[in-house]
Amino acid sequence: MDSLTVPCVLMRAGTSRGPFFLREWLPDGDEARDQALIGAIGASDLLQVDGVGGGSTLTSKVAIVSRSSQPDCDVDYLFAQVGVGQCSVDTRPNCGNMLSGVAPFAIEQGLVTALDGQTTVRVFNINTRSRIDVTVLTPGCRVAYEGTTSIDGVAGTAAPIRLNFLDAWGSVTGALFPTGQRIDVVDGTPLTCIDAAMPLVILRAADLGLSGRESPAELDADRALLARIEQLRCAAGERMGLGDVSNSVVPKPVIVSAGDGDHSITSRYFTPRRCHASHAVTGAIGVATAFSLPGTVASSPLVVSGARAVSVLHPQGRIDVEAVIEGRGEQARIERAALVRTARKILEGELHIPDYVFSKPIEGDKAMKRILAPALAATLAAAAPAAMAWPDKPITLVVPTAAGGGNDAMARTIAQKLGPLLGQTIIIDNRAGANGSIASEYVARATPDGHTLMFGYIATHAMNPALQKLRYDPVADFEPVGMVGYSATLMVAYPGTPIKDVKDLVAQLKAKPDKFTYASAGNGTAPHYAAELFKLNAGVVMTGVPYKGSAPAVTDTIGGQTQFMFPSLFTALPHVKAGKLRALAVAGPKRSSSLPGVPTLSEAGVDGVDVTQWYGIFAPAKTPKAVIEQLNKALNQVLNDKEIVKRIEDHGADVETSTPEQLGQLVKTELAKWKGVVQKAKLTAD
Repeated sequence: MDSLTVPCVLMRAGTSRGPFFLREWLPDGDEARDQALIGAIGASDLLQVDGVGGGSTLTSKVAIVSRSSQPDCDVDYLFAQVGVGQCSVDTRPNCGNMLSGVAPFAIEQGLVTALDGQTTVRVFNINTRSRIDVTVLTPGCRVAYEGTTSIDGVAGTAAPIRLNFLDAWGSVTGALFPTGQRIDVVDGTPLTCIDAAMPLVILRAADLGLSGRESPAELDADRALLARIEQLRCAAGERMGLGDVSNSVVPKPVIVSAGDGDHSITSRYFTPRRCHASHAVTGAIGVATAFSLPGTVASSPLVVSGARAVSVLHPQGRIDVEAVIEGRGEQARIERAALVRTARKILEGELHIPDYVFSKPIEGDKAMKRILAPALAATLAAAAPAAMAWPDKPITLVVPTAAGGGNDAMARTIAQKLGPLLGQTIIIDNRAGANGSIASEYVARATPDGHTLMFGYIATHAMNPALQKLRYDPVADFEPVGMVGYSATLMVAYPGTPIKDVKDLVAQLKAKPDKFTYASAGNGTAPHYAAELFKLNAGVVMTGVPYKGSAPAVTDTIGGQTQFMFPSLFTALPHVKAGKLRALAVAGPKRSSSLPGVPTLSEAGVDGVDVTQWYGIFAPAKTPKAVIEQLNKALNQVLNDKEIVKRIEDHGADVETSTPEQLGQLVKTELAKWKGVVQKAKLTAD
């Protein structure tokens, strides 16, 4: 049986590390999925030399992410704890450390569109059926990993990631205190059973004859202590309604003792049969909850209602938790809890999973290294021999604009589905600059074997070539693959700009030329053409500021450095909905269904500004016809996916498929149209 090759992103998340997968990258069915995870980590031996694990439970973790099935959440997150030295996968617990990598991963895989500045992703944790708001920094609509935040147990600093647990209380057992009491006595030992982000059994160090400051190595070496803790854990698990937990990793036992002040507590967290080298995030939420509420074995001597900062001290430092408590005494309850973690992407690529971990062959395309979906296999079998080996390595999709813009978001959305369908990772390569010429020249000169593609659009294949002589020919140097869609152009303004509407803007510019500036994605791009046509047809003067792509241009318009812009509706809509940009008019023949209250420029008194942006996939000239046909078939299959259509339409674009020939004819027609506009408007590249 062949080995399985799947896309994978390896991340350090909090104080844990492990591979992140989209659910669709893994085999169908829980059994085959778990066997793939065992092979990915290399669980069968203690050193995990045949996988990406690190010989520790902290580095034997897996995150599986998908678009959420919950109406109020963005993504679903399934955590899996893979065994060390044993072929096991446990999806009953949760991991807050791995959770910190979910939002960056989801954004970069196109499941969530980033906002400029910071983006909050609502995550539904499948393991505990709870919701967590995860906030990451996204300057320029791109995930930032570098920063100045440090967390104990991790070298260096990184960008902060805030985890806000919304409803983790009783998420596994149904009650915050599942036994109905805040303190139970088991075999003469008082303990607290609590279900807050993770079911815990909390024990006082003094009741076990400990100081609570022992190192993990000291605790792990005390076999009698470990046996006693396990006995108490199993008994408590029964009382919590979890049944026989002898073969389960939940509930987790915790040993607590006094901290270094009224707002801290010392904790030793077990996983459950070994002491954690630092501390689990979910465990810290549970300990902080027990510390903040009265009547538990961990309760703070200082009872506080409202928000309070709690430090959970662990062997490698501390975890600071912000807890909000409502009420007092027996009526006190936890409202929410939040903390800060960091994450870092280590590598992204293909993971090769050995065949020996599977009990039976992976069905369909999985057994063929996921090279092609079954629907395409028959077609390739009839194609030329050279095409049958395609694709045999990752595919690069070059995007001619900066990361975070509309083109980038659309390309990543498509790549997320197209890659698994073709059986290869699709790498997004943003090559912004020279108004798309850098990317276009790169792809035009690339080896025509189907492994380098371009997300082209109206600017790269019509507007810019119409404006100036370039070192590539939009017709002769490319093989069209297929249309992706189109989007209206929107006239937007910085919300603080002192104008009432388009008519007021025109009046102010006629009274004082160059009073305002507009941003463009570069000369020869749709925002540039639309602005120049607006100036020409309105009879006004306005200074243009060219940027290297829509993303930085939108960023400066949001910040007020420029006052106006003509981005695509796909790029602008999230910012308009968030109130960061003000929509003035549609630069097209009709209003947009996404913004029905926004008039067209013609309705606002300025005729002749019709700039409908379109997008398509291109390959270098002389790419084999059989490969182009298979790419077109796969692309159209992706664009017929209802989920993909909805995601693109939700951002203000309309999906439209085509044959390669139809896209080729569109390029020729549009090139002629915009050459005429250049001559009429007397536009130049300067």
